[in-house]
Amino acid sequence: MLIIGIAGGTGCGKTTVVNQILNELPEGEVGIISQDSYYNDTTHLSYEDRVKINFDHPRSIDFNLLTNHLKTLKNNQPIHQPIYSFVKHNRTGDTILTYPRKVMIVEGILILTNPELRDLFDIKIFVHADTDERLIRRLKRDITERGRDIDEVLARYQTTLKPMHDQFIEPMKEYADIIIPNNKYNTVAVDIVRTIINEKL
Repeated sequence: MLIIGIAGGTGCGKTTVVNQILNELPEGEVGIISQDSYYNDTTHLSYEDRVKINFDHPRSIDFNLLTNHLKTLKNNQPIHQPIYSFVKHNRTGDTILTYPRKVMIVEGILILTNPELRDLFDIKIFVHADTDERLIRRLKRDITERGRDIDEVLARYQTTLKPMHDQFIEPMKEYADIIIPNNKYNTVAVDIVRTIINEKL
């Protein structure tokens, strides 16, 4: 199994890059795991307390579960991937039955911050985009998809998103095997990754 980690700041375009990679690959050969599914279970907290959680800090991620799930897949066993609700700031209680694939892509802003998880990646990719570009994308997504208002998004950006990005995410570039600038469509880098995957398949 080839395991690829794709990291980068919020709104950098990780999902776009993943989709570009998947576009021309055989269906069913590549699986995807999102770090967002592995936010800690916060059932024991009230909604008011959940809202206060810093979701951009590595402590907000259940890295033990994510690492164990990846190892289970590597051992050719299926996993029950949690489903997370950004509206309720908690897991829904439902899971997705995820089967091992020849190639597994793990994507998320904080996946390179955890050494044990990082060691499981055969290829580490960091997607880079300008700060203002990322903020614009984040604003659009949080308002249209997650029901946030503009003041809430901007406040969160200033108090947690940007400081956490500077402290935890940006420094992870040093672990990346490939850095993809994603201010515009980057065909060369995506083609390189696709070629590596095709060789594995």
